[in-house]
Amino acid sequence: MTSQKSGNGTAPGQATGNGHLDAEAAEGPPPAHGDEDNSLDAILVRIGQFGRYQIINYVLLCVPMLFNAFFSISYVFTASTVVHRCNVPQCDTPSSLYEESWLNFSIPYKNSAWDNCHRYVANESDPSVDYCEAKYFSNDVETCGKDFKFRDEEKTISTEFGIYCNDEWMLTLVGTINNVGQFVGIPLGGFFADRYGRRTMLAYAGTLSAFMGVIRSLSNNYYMFLVFEFLDMAVGSTLFPTAFLLAIELVGPKRRVAAATIITIAYSLGEAFLGFLASQVQDWRWLLRVLYAPAVLQVLFLWILPESVRWLLSQGAEERAADVLRQAARTNKRPLPEEQVEELLAGNREKLSQSNESQYPIRKAVRFFALRIANCCLCWFTHTLIALGLSLNSVNLGGNKYTNFMLNGVIQVPGLLLPLIIMDRIGRRYSLCASMLLCAICMGASAGVGADNYAGALTLFLIGKLAITCSFQILYFFTSEIFPTNVRNSLLSFCSMVGRIGSMLAPQTPLLAKYYIYAPQILFATFALISGFLTLAFPETADKVLPTTMEEALNLANHRRQPGVGEEEAPEAEASRREDKSKRDYLS
Repeated sequence: MTSQKSGNGTAPGQATGNGHLDAEAAEGPPPAHGDEDNSLDAILVRIGQFGRYQIINYVLLCVPMLFNAFFSISYVFTASTVVHRCNVPQCDTPSSLYEESWLNFSIPYKNSAWDNCHRYVANESDPSVDYCEAKYFSNDVETCGKDFKFRDEEKTISTEFGIYCNDEWMLTLVGTINNVGQFVGIPLGGFFADRYGRRTMLAYAGTLSAFMGVIRSLSNNYYMFLVFEFLDMAVGSTLFPTAFLLAIELVGPKRRVAAATIITIAYSLGEAFLGFLASQVQDWRWLLRVLYAPAVLQVLFLWILPESVRWLLSQGAEERAADVLRQAARTNKRPLPEEQVEELLAGNREKLSQSNESQYPIRKAVRFFALRIANCCLCWFTHTLIALGLSLNSVNLGGNKYTNFMLNGVIQVPGLLLPLIIMDRIGRRYSLCASMLLCAICMGASAGVGADNYAGALTLFLIGKLAITCSFQILYFFTSEIFPTNVRNSLLSFCSMVGRIGSMLAPQTPLLAKYYIYAPQILFATFALISGFLTLAFPETADKVLPTTMEEALNLANHRRQPGVGEEEAPEAEASRREDKSKRDYLS
C-alpha cells in the first residue's frame, strides 16, 4: 500500500497480532452482558463470523479498494515523462528511430540512457552537406527546445501539453496535488461517513470520483487536469478507510485480523492491475476512462450493500440494524433468537440515553507523551515518504516500467502477511526496527549496484519495498497500542496527518535523480535508518494489556505480560498487580 494507507489514520475494529481487538473493544475484561459491543460480537459469533453473507459483502468491498488503488496513483502513468531524446537535424530523418548508430557522437549518454534534453553542438549547419559524422560535432552541448524523437507510442500529459526538461516539475506537482486532495478528503470523508453512513459515503464518493476522473480525461490544458486531480482525491480518497471499516465491522472478533489483512491486500493487487492496464492502454485519456468509467456502478452499493450495524446502532436506527442481522443469519443459515436481538437493542437504547461525550484531555496527553508523539510522527512521515516514493520511482528503474510497477504491487502482498508471523515472536519494536533497517540496507546497497545491473537493482528494490510494507503494517498495530484509550484515536490520527506530509513530498523525489541518480535511494535509506533506530525508544506492547489511562501508557515498559486465554496469573504477580492498581487509584 502506498499513499492511501497513510490516510487511514486509524484502523477501527482491527485486531492486533496478539489477539487484541480495536482500541475500544480490546482492553480490560470483557464488557457486561448488556453492553452493545459485547452483545453484537456475541451475535456475530452466533450467526457466523465469516460465513456466506460476509464473504459476499467482502467481495463487494474489494471493488472500491481496487478503484481507490487506481484513483490514488494513476498519475504515475498519466503524468509521467516519456522517454525521448533531442532531434539531431544533421542526422535525423522522418523515418529515423530513437536508437541510431550515430547517437554516440551527437547525443550525450549519462545515467545509462541518452540525454533527454541536450545534444552536442554541430560545427556546421549547411543542410546541403552531409555533416552526420563525429568530426562535425564538438563536446559542447546545447538544449533542443521541444524538438524530440520518442522511443515509444505512449501519450501522457507531457506529450499532450508539451511538458519537458526544465518544466518536468509540473509533472511531479500532479502527484503532490493528488496527495493534498487526500489530505483534505480523508478527514472530510470520515466526517460524512460518521454522519450519513458508511455505505452512503462509499456509494456517493466512488461515483463522484468516477465523474471527476472522466472529466479529467477531457482536459484541454494542464491546469484543468490539475484541478480535477485535486477534486478527484478530495471526494474519492475516503474509499479506502470507509471500505476498510465496513469490511472489519462485518466479521466476528476472531476473524478481524484476517479481514483487515485481506482487504489491504486487495489494494495492493489493485496497484499491480493498474500497471497491467496502463501497459495495454498507453493513451492517458483512454486510460483514465478505462479506470474511472466502471466506477460509476458503485452507486449500486446503495441497494446491494448493507449498512454498518454498529453505525446504525450508534444512530438509534435499531430496526434497520436488526434487519441486517436477521438477513445475515438467514444467508449463513444460522439461528438468531429474537431474545438476543431485543437484548442488544435494549442495551443500545440504554447506552445512547446515558451517553455523555467528554472532552479528550489532548493537552495533558501532549505534555505526557511529547517525545513519543514526535517519534510517532517521524515514523509515519518516513513510512509514507518511502512507501509512496518507492512506488513512484519503480518506473525509473530501467527495463519495462509497467512490469516494474506490477511487481511493486505484488511484492506488497507478502509484506502485509509477514507481520502476522513476526510481531508476536520477536515483538513490535524489534519487528518494526528490523524491517526499517532492512529497507535502509537495500536502498543504500542499490547505490553501489550500478544502473546497468537491472536485475540487482530490481531485486534490492523489491526487498526494500517488501520491508517497508511490512513495517508499515506493523506501525498500524503498534501505534494503536502505545497511547491510552481516550486519546488513542486522536493521537493516531494526528500522527497519520503529519505522515501525509511525507506522501506530499514523495512525488518530488524523482526530480532528485537529475542531480544524482541515486539521490532518492540515499534519501530513503537515511530516513529509514534514523527512524528505524528511534523506534527502539517506543515501549514494547506485545502480550501486554492495552493502556486505559495515561499512567498505564507511561508505564508500558513496566507492564507485565497479559495472561493468555486459559492461563492463570501467578499469585505474587496478581498481588503485585492489585497493589499497583491501588496506588494508581490513590494517585488519581
